[in-house]
Amino acid sequence: MASDGKKQKSKGKSSEEIVNGFQALRAEQRNMASKLSELEVELHEHKLVIETLKEADGERKCFRMIGGILCEKTVKEVLPALESNREQLEKFIENLTEQLTKKGQEINEYREKYNIKIRGPEDQPSGDAAEGEQKPRTGNVLVPI
Repeated sequence: MASDGKKQKSKGKSSEEIVNGFQALRAEQRNMASKLSELEVELHEHKLVIETLKEADGERKCFRMIGGILCEKTVKEVLPALESNREQLEKFIENLTEQLTKKGQEINEYREKYNIKIRGPEDQPSGDAAEGEQKPRTGNVLVPI
């Protein structure tokens, strides 16, 4: 009898571990996607600055933030560094996109391996489901008189 109780506890714990593992994978995927969107915004900013500086005179003063320090340089000094940064960002974004795709595949394999089903709000049963289908839900609006 004591061994039956231990088996039940281990089964419950293993399902918790499965869920925790799945949630950890999803959190990693969200972090990667967040970082990817940040880098894409930064790449877009680099492209805008490069386009603007290409039209400017090469001897014109410009300021660049390097490691929290504002440096005064000329356009012809800054432009090559910005283009180099842009290329590095593009490569990093490409690598991160590949990693994100692999992480998605890993999550799908994990879901299939442990038969994990994801429920959304529409999947959950509700008491007034038939009523909700007949008329659309509207929000309440308070209007002062």
